[in-house]
Amino acid sequence: MDIGELLAYKPEQTPKRKSDDDPETDEQEPPTPERPSKLRKSSYDIPDTPTRDLKPQEEEESLSFRSPGQAEIEKLNIMRYVENEAADVDILNEAGLRKLVLIFEKRVLRNQEMRIKFPENPEKFMETELELHEVLQQLHAIATVPDLYPLFVDLHAVPSLLELLAHPNTDISVTVCDLLQELTDVDILHESIEGAEVLIEALRKQQVCALLVQNLDRMDETEKEEAKGVHDTLAVFENLMEIKSEVCVEAANQGLMQWILKRLKAKLPFDANKLYCSEIMSILIQESKENRLLLGTLDGIDVLLQQLAIYKRHDPATVEEREFMENLFNSMCSALMAAENREKFLKGEGLQLMNLMLREKKLSRNGSLKVLDYAMSGPDGRDNCNKFVEILGLRTIFPLFMKTPKRNKKRLLGTDEYEEHVCSIIASMLRNCKSGQRQRLLAKFTENDFEKVERLMEFHMKYLAKVEAIDEKLEENPDEVEDPDANYLTRLSGGLFTLQLVDYIILEICATNEVVKQRVLKILNMRGQEMKTIRSVMREYAGNLGDAGDKEWRDQEEAHIIQLVDRF
Repeated sequence: MDIGELLAYKPEQTPKRKSDDDPETDEQEPPTPERPSKLRKSSYDIPDTPTRDLKPQEEEESLSFRSPGQAEIEKLNIMRYVENEAADVDILNEAGLRKLVLIFEKRVLRNQEMRIKFPENPEKFMETELELHEVLQQLHAIATVPDLYPLFVDLHAVPSLLELLAHPNTDISVTVCDLLQELTDVDILHESIEGAEVLIEALRKQQVCALLVQNLDRMDETEKEEAKGVHDTLAVFENLMEIKSEVCVEAANQGLMQWILKRLKAKLPFDANKLYCSEIMSILIQESKENRLLLGTLDGIDVLLQQLAIYKRHDPATVEEREFMENLFNSMCSALMAAENREKFLKGEGLQLMNLMLREKKLSRNGSLKVLDYAMSGPDGRDNCNKFVEILGLRTIFPLFMKTPKRNKKRLLGTDEYEEHVCSIIASMLRNCKSGQRQRLLAKFTENDFEKVERLMEFHMKYLAKVEAIDEKLEENPDEVEDPDANYLTRLSGGLFTLQLVDYIILEICATNEVVKQRVLKILNMRGQEMKTIRSVMREYAGNLGDAGDKEWRDQEEAHIIQLVDRF
């Protein structure tokens, strides 16, 4: 049958005869297989025509919607389909992929030629860009068969695809971002580990991170399609970083960190892209110490503080904005793990901001407590600890120590986590504060008839009971493989860490004030407890200081704790 006969063909109008005794005949016919969800129907697919088993009434209704112009368009589509021999993407195999990539390469080349030939006449090359857009949509079929990714790479399609990120028409680059997002989808990549490895290595070899960042710089997020392109681009970064952690450093160094900071500072309304930027920032800093230092060199600490200052006196308006705020706090905590950033945090008046947030009793109080803990812990927190006392931070932290706020929409942290952060901050100040600041801190425990000492002993009893319960559970399972490290981590998460902080505070305040020590011993006797319990907890703590600070600091800290235990 030639093209003329194909175009002249018209279906019969008579419906298929059905048996009177079997009205359900249609239901017995095998169902037509559905197109996979990832596939997108190409505009080159042959248009549907009425089938012979349509009822006469249904056929007339379907034909009534067709104008003569639409009929002509359908004829042209059929001719274009036959002439171009578009690949059948319904059942994609190696042959189909080769054909599809060949069509893609031809259309890329054709579009380049027409743009060079008619640079000032868009009408001349617009049709080639429509064709290029259509074949890019057809390439989505590859995502349904990740086992074909190695062949896709071998056909050298990746360089051609990434070159389109710099296409003068941003619609094309946005379409490429959408395609890359689907090709790198984590769920799809897990279906074929080999295919995932090959594709990601090919993308990294072509500097995909740098190309994506360059494309982000020219996106206008006031346009809906380009805003979606930004979101798809961020999704590509997230997919790559989840599969290959090394991409975190590559992406940050190739401009992603700088672009995110610029996007956070932009005076645009809060939207999904700003939320996504905060999520990517949190991932970048959490995974790599190198990225934490890079954040500091790019003045990222100041940017984070500026963004957090918005929530000093105002709560986030939506759930999404609250998540954005929490991502910023998490990023700040990760950044403060680098000693260099603590100095920038101090100079940027981060302590003053966190102190104000604690006083305002807004949602931001939860995150500010965590940030203070990270900023003041360890040997690198010495300057921050002294400064916190200078700015009257003791007036803020001790009311929280005396009364843990009830959990509600304003206090998102659990009771144990809240008390852990408060005790950790006080322990850090006792460890790091010197001379005048230390005396002001110790004086707090003698105020109001030693009420803070009694509160401290309440914490000791509470968390000692938790640890004893954990120890009993561990002893009840002797058949399980004994792993001292795993057991110790279980005990730490079950309350031992907070108990160690509380007992450290007890030893510090007892070592400097005999009256306080007598009060502690009196409370222990009243509760039927012994001093050796505190000694035992602290000796274990001294032997497991972790990797905080350098070896010299750990040795000094261990010796100091042992000395406090002996004096107690």
